[in-house]
Amino acid sequence: MSTSKTARRAPRASRAQAAFRLRVTLDDVIAIGPGKVTLLEAVQQTGSITAAAKSIGMSYRRAWLLLDELNGSLRSPAIESAKGGAAGGTTTLTEVGQEVVSLYRHIEQTAASACATDLRRLLGLLKD
Repeated sequence: MSTSKTARRAPRASRAQAAFRLRVTLDDVIAIGPGKVTLLEAVQQTGSITAAAKSIGMSYRRAWLLLDELNGSLRSPAIESAKGGAAGGTTTLTEVGQEVVSLYRHIEQTAASACATDLRRLLGLLKD
């Protein structure tokens, strides 16, 4: 059995991906973006800024700063924190926070659906 330089390899799964990364700016601040939305989702799941930050590999300080910036950009806050006793406090999403997450994810899905054919064509131009 001889090996040939032109031997065909079995096709492999494509590594190429396309993703929309929407950022909404207010003056020079990214008011709403993928990191802030992911952080809001983590807060919703964990009930804590500390646990949310840890779950997405972010420092507490960075998470707090992002949430403070987000709250400062919105007409109403996206989160509410309650101080706790020995077990610590809790943080929850407000209706506005829930709406930010819902609208952001809906916009991503709508954009991806609207551009699906073009995205496949664009990805097809990349090397395997």
